[in-house]
Amino acid sequence: MAKQVIIGSDHAGFSLKELLVSELTKSGYDVHDMGPATAESCDYPLFAQKVCERVLQQKAQGILICGTGIGMSMAANRIDGIRAALCTTEFHARATRLHNNANVLCLGERVTGPGVALELARLFLETEFEGGRHQRRIDLFDSASA
Repeated sequence: MAKQVIIGSDHAGFSLKELLVSELTKSGYDVHDMGPATAESCDYPLFAQKVCERVLQQKAQGILICGTGIGMSMAANRIDGIRAALCTTEFHARATRLHNNANVLCLGERVTGPGVALELARLFLETEFEGGRHQRRIDLFDSASA
């Protein structure tokens, strides 16, 4: 069974989203594109909400893309149960899964090239959470929002 990936963007991340949908699908991932369907101006918090709700419902991993990745990261992290990480390096993408069990990767189309973004997505999706002492720490920040 293919690993499920929920993806969305705003207008500033649309081109990178389209590329990732295509490439991840070709690589065998079960990709669900939550929009937008065009590069027309739109509000990123609405797409962050749609993706994050589906990530939580499906217990899947998500990818959110805007111009910088910052807005999507901020919007996503306001949702209980979401641990979104803006990643710009391979170390970020690997460590946020290993140590933080992040469930949403945030990328910025205007700051991260397509080749790097695809590699970050693959690392994020393929890296498993280490658990152990890291789970205790995640439990601490999850309980802080309760």
